[in-house]
Amino acid sequence: MNLLTMEHVTKSYTDRILLDDVGFGINDGDKIGVIGVNGVGKSTFLKLAAGTESCEKGKINTGNQIRICYLPQTPVFQGEESVLEAVTARQDAMARWNMEAEAKTMLNQLGFTDYSEKTGHMSGGQRKRIALVRALLEDADILILDEPTNHLDQNMSEWLEEYLIRFRGAILMVTHDRYFLDRVSNRIVEVDQGKLYNYPGNYSEYVRLKEERQNMALASERKRKTLLRTELLWLNRGARARSTKQKAHIDRIRAMQEMEDIQEEKRVQMSSISSRMGNKTIELEKICKSFPERKIIENYSYIFLKNDRIGIIGPNGCGKTTLLRIIAGVLPPDSGRIEVGQTIRIGYFSQENEYMDASMRVIDYIKEVGEYVTTAEGRITASQMLERFLFDGAMQWSKIEKLSGGEKRRLYLLRILMGAPNVLLLDEPTNDLDIQTLTILEDYLDHFDGIVIVVSHDRFFLDRVVNRIFEIGENGRIRQYEGGYSDYLIHRELECPVKTSGSEKRREKPAEKSQKSWRKNQEKKDKFTFNEQREYQTIDADIAELEEQLESVNQNIDENAANSVRLNELMKEKEEIEIRLEAKMERWVYLNEKKEQMEQ
Repeated sequence: MNLLTMEHVTKSYTDRILLDDVGFGINDGDKIGVIGVNGVGKSTFLKLAAGTESCEKGKINTGNQIRICYLPQTPVFQGEESVLEAVTARQDAMARWNMEAEAKTMLNQLGFTDYSEKTGHMSGGQRKRIALVRALLEDADILILDEPTNHLDQNMSEWLEEYLIRFRGAILMVTHDRYFLDRVSNRIVEVDQGKLYNYPGNYSEYVRLKEERQNMALASERKRKTLLRTELLWLNRGARARSTKQKAHIDRIRAMQEMEDIQEEKRVQMSSISSRMGNKTIELEKICKSFPERKIIENYSYIFLKNDRIGIIGPNGCGKTTLLRIIAGVLPPDSGRIEVGQTIRIGYFSQENEYMDASMRVIDYIKEVGEYVTTAEGRITASQMLERFLFDGAMQWSKIEKLSGGEKRRLYLLRILMGAPNVLLLDEPTNDLDIQTLTILEDYLDHFDGIVIVVSHDRFFLDRVVNRIFEIGENGRIRQYEGGYSDYLIHRELECPVKTSGSEKRREKPAEKSQKSWRKNQEKKDKFTFNEQREYQTIDADIAELEEQLESVNQNIDENAANSVRLNELMKEKEEIEIRLEAKMERWVYLNEKKEQMEQ
């Protein structure tokens, strides 16, 4: 059953076209993950689907009596509401009374025990979790969730996964949690340069299918250039075809010449930037820290080793960020001693971006740290580094206020790296960073010559980056586990068997396609064989027929752009026709060269 349809939708923001004549549909049972680089319009796409924003062109239709519930990236509450009032505010009195027990259960799962506490003084993360409960309580046919996993710890993420897997309606969500996408989604939609690309399956399947699509596109581009060379040779030699066919051939050559080359996907590029580190790093000795409501860290000692990769985990409010701030020197401990080596340069990527002057230009914000940095590749200017982080010339001179939340987060990360730290403290680095940037950041950290200390709820990121886990538990005790997050789960299960989930599926590498093409390195003969003579007489008609088939398939591809299954079938058919056409063209050249030799 079709629940929502977008037809020929166009949407722009200032001078950027976010969606350009796109089509999209949500069917009953769809669990769709939306991904793409920060700033391409993912949140805008969700707002259009939710009806909170309108498109400039096209139309958006929903089925009769379809109920949509939308969780925005930054929810807003009335300051005097209690937690329980906030999550049931959209319900009438009878419904509120009936769902109170369910609301309290959900709030408990997300870390709330005082239901009368006012929302006015709460943090952004707490407000987001309250808004999530409010959204889940609504009786909706389509749940639209913008970054639902932000500010959730590991246990909360696993609970939400199980809830959404059981959810009977459709889901449209933006999230950068790759384990979450793997378990929940059955379809991925990628927003890229104003277009939407549909991929059936979860995130692992998307990675495989996207690689196939990109390889197919690049292979088609190589074939086009090869075919163009052959066609030009055909044209220069003077074809024997009838004038109408020859004119069609010439038009096809001109069309191929006018086609733009396929541009490889723009990717964030990070060169390893760090300063030399001496023998002494950072030493913590019997650190203690408490707040009036609870003890955070109790008598903790640790000496950080060169190239340590530490992941700090624990439930929300246990003191992860506090420990990071103590290491960074931002917050003093109540007791204990911290010694920092003279050569240590700390880069602290905080959970909340540092203050950004919205009226400041992007390039000036980076130049405040340095005009250039020295990498393994040599000296790189601030402008060149911005280019590598996908801030082109126009964006560099625009004001920060024009950037999306994800773009501001990426800019803040670049500012930290421009300081050439040899100790990186990353507090929830996966919040608001797109998957592509996260992938490159993970690769960057592999080659980073220094210490990395991460606070993160992103299980995939922890598995990928760290080799040691610090778990902050009750009464401020910190336990150490060797390995990544999956290793930590194994250790915990051995200590106390629990239900675990979210294991990464092995990504299958697409099989390489072997394509055989006709070769003309045979022994030259003085005259045509009987079969060659017949082929020479019919090959022009064969080429014309293949060209007509290719034109028909291209037309069908345009008409089925929104149908991913049919589109895959047509792309394979197109590839087969192009292979046959290329072989025919090469054969045509061979036969004509042989004919010329025979006539000499």
